[in-house]
Amino acid sequence: MELIKPKSERRINEKTLLITVDIGKRINVGYGRCPNRAEMKPFEFSNDRPGFEKLWNRIQETQAKHKLERVVLGFESTAAYGEPLVHYLKDRPVELVQVNPMHTKKMKELQGNSPNKTDKKDPKVIADIIELGHFLTVVVPEGPAAELRRLSQARERAVERQGVLLNQLHGLVFLLFPEFLQVMKGLKTKSAPYLLDRYPLPQHLVNLGLPGLTAELKKASNGRLPRERAGALLEAARQSVGLQEGQESMLLEVRGLLRGLETTRDLIRSAEQEMDRHLDQIPYSGSILSIKGIGQVTAAGLIGEVGDFRKFRTTAEVLKLAGLDLFEVSSGQHQGKRHISKRGRAFLRKLLYFAALGMVRKKGLMYDTYQRHLEKGMAKPKALIAIARKVLGLVFALVRNHSIYQVNYGTPVALPLAA
Repeated sequence: MELIKPKSERRINEKTLLITVDIGKRINVGYGRCPNRAEMKPFEFSNDRPGFEKLWNRIQETQAKHKLERVVLGFESTAAYGEPLVHYLKDRPVELVQVNPMHTKKMKELQGNSPNKTDKKDPKVIADIIELGHFLTVVVPEGPAAELRRLSQARERAVERQGVLLNQLHGLVFLLFPEFLQVMKGLKTKSAPYLLDRYPLPQHLVNLGLPGLTAELKKASNGRLPRERAGALLEAARQSVGLQEGQESMLLEVRGLLRGLETTRDLIRSAEQEMDRHLDQIPYSGSILSIKGIGQVTAAGLIGEVGDFRKFRTTAEVLKLAGLDLFEVSSGQHQGKRHISKRGRAFLRKLLYFAALGMVRKKGLMYDTYQRHLEKGMAKPKALIAIARKVLGLVFALVRNHSIYQVNYGTPVALPLAA
């Protein structure tokens, strides 16, 4: 779900029925408020189709009774639990809005000077926040953009899982054959898992001998590893100080970790292939990919997180979605420093930060801009955030203008409109 700052005409008015929902894993609590301050008492409904239909029937009855033209339905950010309800309502005549849980917490403390949390109190607090205009409109990603979001999330989880598995494998190999890690320079190559799967113990390599080990290394590395590496590994095996006790149990876990790594890497490859396929269906993906330093994985992630750049009116709205909008705390003569809010999509910020890291390298797209920030005395982390903001602004501008990035930018090159 994407968030867009609401236009002024979308604010609650005398023709609007305001519905709010405190979303739970199994049971939600709904609440309604009319312009004449008549209220729909808080009521529970289940997080399934019968529950959603109960909510929708209550909405229609109340709207008809009070002759209201518009319905605005609001809720807190609730990760996955709110998505089924959002998708149920997205094609119905209702405007979906979302509030920041931090706002809800602060508003509850203002009311009665207590942070007391109850399911019946929360939807009323959400309604108060929305009436004040502190909400963002929800845009549900559809089609290829929705697929790219799920693929990006799946790939990110797989990458994290791969890191965990590698760390666990590293610990076990250090116990069984610590010298292996010194000779093979890590476990991320193809050769290291190949050998660990077939010859995990030092004695296995000793029994294999130099000719056999050389042949296996040649097979594992497609001939890239020199014969000297085989000799060094064999010598390390002969001198190894690896543990002798508990080997059988550790080998069982090593085999399981190797299988897990293979499955995880297959998932990453499959996700990236699917990303390429769905990117081809996004009309403006070529604009994003034209930026040197943004590859297909990053482009897929950006589109998946934003949903559709064309639904945003200004760069400020997209920056707010990413939590890269700036704020400062100043009082009297104290001038506070500016910081990013971080009240947005964390994965979107991560994508932009790593894209910025690549672009500030020597000969990178943003190298000169980055160096100017540093010359002004800006700390490196803040300079990278400034570059990340600039990258997002550049992406938005290219999509908005339907153009591709040009070095020594002069006139945008128009791309053919999608059929």
